[in-house]
Amino acid sequence: MLPLLTSLLPIIGNVLDRVIPDSAGNARARLEIEKALVDAAAKGQIAQAEINRIDAQSANWFQSCWRPAVGWCCSLAFVAHYLLFPLANWIGKLNGVDVPLPDLDMDSLLYVLGALLGIGTLRTVEKARGLTK
Repeated sequence: MLPLLTSLLPIIGNVLDRVIPDSAGNARARLEIEKALVDAAAKGQIAQAEINRIDAQSANWFQSCWRPAVGWCCSLAFVAHYLLFPLANWIGKLNGVDVPLPDLDMDSLLYVLGALLGIGTLRTVEKARGLTK
């Protein structure tokens, strides 16, 4: 959602420059639109968090455990890529053995792991509104 917002803001700014020539009115309108976009994104994130909470409380094991399963898979892949594979490679080189190790797509993995950890706009919005300590 954040990339969409950042791509929309310059377009909205150009439209406002043409529609509202007054710089003070233009700045006010731009601020109101940016606030509305951020609020809409935050509401979407809050709604998704509520869905996640309800999903996690489900009595159905398959429905309630898929996020932890994805989290554990991401964690294991993270440990393998940054700890196990380098150690295996190092031990193999010490023993004169070339160990062919798989190449993990860490960009995608870190994107999913970051989303699971809540590294995104929602945390920023919570802090900006003083909802966290």
